[in-house]
Amino acid sequence: MRTDNQSFLGDPPRDFILLGISGRPWLEFPLFVVLLVSYVLAMLGNIAIILVSRLDPQLHTPMYIFLSHLSFLDLCYTTTTVPQMLVNMGSSRKTISYGGCTVQYAVFHWLGCTECIVLAAMALDRYVAICEPLRYALIMHRPLCQQLVAMAWISGFGNSLVQVVLTVQLPFCGRQVLNNFFCEVPAMIKLSCADTAVNDATLAVLVAFFVLVPLALILLSYSFIARAVFRIQSSKGRHKAFGTCSSHLVVVSLFYLPAIYMYLQPPSSYSQEQGKFISLFYSIITPTLNPFIYTLRNKDVKAALRNLLARMWRLCRR
Repeated sequence: MRTDNQSFLGDPPRDFILLGISGRPWLEFPLFVVLLVSYVLAMLGNIAIILVSRLDPQLHTPMYIFLSHLSFLDLCYTTTTVPQMLVNMGSSRKTISYGGCTVQYAVFHWLGCTECIVLAAMALDRYVAICEPLRYALIMHRPLCQQLVAMAWISGFGNSLVQVVLTVQLPFCGRQVLNNFFCEVPAMIKLSCADTAVNDATLAVLVAFFVLVPLALILLSYSFIARAVFRIQSSKGRHKAFGTCSSHLVVVSLFYLPAIYMYLQPPSSYSQEQGKFISLFYSIITPTLNPFIYTLRNKDVKAALRNLLARMWRLCRR
């Protein structure tokens, strides 16, 4: 007769327990409120960015094509993780099914890698706009933007597929407790009772490719941008050039710094206690802040939002 642990060697567990902050029950209600408010703001902010990018003819430019895809990614990011977190915090049974957990980390990694490439494409767009302004329309034409976006989504999906195929083969030997708010590949590798050397190496290589290569391209683009900006004679011109790039740089920092901490370390040394709060930051705080970062410093987006609100107000009054 097989024991529970033995059965788990051949069969996956039915569900996982997500500890979250079970060790600090007094924090659950405040965190629930913060997550709920942040989720609503993330939904409203990113939907607003997508709407104005689609509806305002002045925003039918490469920069806003990429921005609308970034907002859609952030919408999917938050929806992949936050509803499950809210359900778990509102109940005593803090579980997620094995299938739900697999879908969650598969989609999460797909979106994360896609966002890395979209951010790199946005940096390329800013480089061409500032360093090659006369050839901007010729270089950054709409088909190229669509090809870059398609490449981002397809590459992200390929990375996620590899991670899922390797992770679903891991045995857990009866271990069901994830010290996290949601399912992620490093946490799953940490939970496994098998030799995870192949998983560790594959994760390291893919993350280095999807995180470090786009980041290197972003830094290279901004080094050329900085050199071009400092050649501008007027301070007003320099200020305007920096203004078009500052929002993107802030978003890149908010996205990449936690990702580098989380994924550019071996899962064997992965600290779940620290990692789960870092995960919480880039799964909800960053997507919530992104729309406000872009709107507060962007006159075009603010004007488009005012026009959209005015049109909605006129429709409501009819």
